[in-house]
Amino acid sequence: MDHPYTVQQIDGFTIVELQTPSLLDPVLLADLGEKFYRLVDEEDRRLLVLDFDRVQYMSSQAIGIVITLQKKLAALPHGRLILCGVGEKLSELIKITRLDRILTIKPSQKEAIKVPKS
Repeated sequence: MDHPYTVQQIDGFTIVELQTPSLLDPVLLADLGEKFYRLVDEEDRRLLVLDFDRVQYMSSQAIGIVITLQKKLAALPHGRLILCGVGEKLSELIKITRLDRILTIKPSQKEAIKVPKS
């Protein structure tokens, strides 16, 4: 897959739409992690929405990337990470790992960009 995700700006939020059903490939994930961290560290994107609508499977490495993004953004003034489009399988995984306690999860992009920016 040439482009495993797309990035767009909506109302001050950076929306990252994952385009692959599987976040299991370590090489792909290393590349995604690097690119996502660059959005925060170099481009100073502080309101980040990850759209998992097309994703059905993710590895512990992918969960690690999400946790690292959460930590990076939580350390910045007005930084927020919001997940949306999380399907039933991923939702179960997030609950088992207790990440639902630290992550903001909304049903859709529309709901995610309604989250207060401060």
